[in-house]
Amino acid sequence: MTERQKEESYGQVEITPHPQWAQDFWNDLIPLKEAIARHPLFEEMATGDLSLARFRCALLNFYPLVGNFPHYMGLTLAKTVDVGRPGVLATRDWLINNIKIEQRHLYWYRDWAGGFGISAAEMDSVCPPAAMDAVNHFLWNTNQRGSIAEGIAATNLAIEWATGDWTRSVVKGMRCYAERGEANIDRRTMAWLRAHAHYDDAHPYEAMELIKRLCDGDAAQQARAHAAARRGMEYYVLALDACYALGTVGTTAAPAMA
Repeated sequence: MTERQKEESYGQVEITPHPQWAQDFWNDLIPLKEAIARHPLFEEMATGDLSLARFRCALLNFYPLVGNFPHYMGLTLAKTVDVGRPGVLATRDWLINNIKIEQRHLYWYRDWAGGFGISAAEMDSVCPPAAMDAVNHFLWNTNQRGSIAEGIAATNLAIEWATGDWTRSVVKGMRCYAERGEANIDRRTMAWLRAHAHYDDAHPYEAMELIKRLCDGDAAQQARAHAAARRGMEYYVLALDACYALGTVGTTAAPAMA
């Protein structure tokens, strides 16, 4: 096992059969997950039909979500103090490992955006449209003020579940942009996509396993975690709609705030 494989295996969570409440929790979210994964933005990316303006708009305005993802998780990690409670120690170890991975992904995402001609200065100054930024505010608030289970549900289940799906299809479409001379596609600029299309695929399933352990026997906590996951996915859809619409006018970013 390589050092990278060891790093990625640390904190992994064994997946177990769902009790009925968890299966209902999961099944209820599938339509929203599919709405994200099959959004026109991603379907057109996968076929190479998404306009360059829309592609750049999405890459740029989603950057704050990717860039702040380790911070969202860190807010929940700070709550994993009572390791005697069911699920807390496993959640702590899992978050510690995955925060390191997500931090690396930040740089890989910048490489992907750079391959489409987006500069570091643009990424560092981007101010997403309100509907896009809503998901960021929701994740900050939920991880800051919610329970451990709510933070995991809103962040690692709601956001990562559909992302694993759409990245697998989008990987295949990147050659179209390279062939048209619209992007520089190589191993470095593909690293973020390939990571999410492969080993990151386990993250939402592990997140659900942690939610089960944290919420076992507590119907009220189960309901709050479910609501957090659902709302996170709803904001994800709004963000996609906003970026898709904004790209029609060739705009890549809203003006940076003073």
